[in-house]
Amino acid sequence: MKLLLDFLPLLLFFVTFKYADGQPDWAAAFATEHLGFLVSGGKVGPTEAPVLLATLVVMLATIAQVLYLKLRRRKVDLMLWVSLGLVMTLGAATVYFHNETFIKWKPTMLYWAISTVFLVGRFLLGRDLLRKMLGPQVELPSPIWTRLTLAWIVFFLALGFANLYVAYSYSTEAWANFKAFGSTGLILLFTLGQGVYMSRHLPQESEAPAEEPKS
Repeated sequence: MKLLLDFLPLLLFFVTFKYADGQPDWAAAFATEHLGFLVSGGKVGPTEAPVLLATLVVMLATIAQVLYLKLRRRKVDLMLWVSLGLVMTLGAATVYFHNETFIKWKPTMLYWAISTVFLVGRFLLGRDLLRKMLGPQVELPSPIWTRLTLAWIVFFLALGFANLYVAYSYSTEAWANFKAFGSTGLILLFTLGQGVYMSRHLPQESEAPAEEPKS
């Protein structure tokens, strides 16, 4: 359930973008008629309408995600608050200026925020946040936790650059595909790799002593 909730805004963004991109004239007319008051100039063209509609959907979905957790009296993770702040700020700029560049920066800023949190926590505050999150379930030597934290820092820093490369080098459609499948797939592979690496360094259970033969 939590996994579905985490990926729901991304899924809705992708579905909305694909649907609107398939019929851009309808999307432009719909956005101009119903959302023109939110847009500078009051008119939305067919080229920017798909990403504008998808941006509004992801903004509403992220708000709903936070409200759902609050109503269920469940904790809202720090990164979700960061994501909400970014999507509302950059999303509003995307809609008002009908310029997709702003929302394309959102994944990069989120990835770099994750990288920065782990970097500051480990090397400035002396707190290993990854160990704090997983420590109660997993016992690992301190050097292994440090390597895992460094891997998180480097991975999300690199993923942020990868998002910008795709955003500025390819079409918006290609970027949407990368956002939905490319970056998500890379994160899943990275998480799987982390799990494999952790399993190699788990403490071995001591073997039970052999029973003495009965006389």
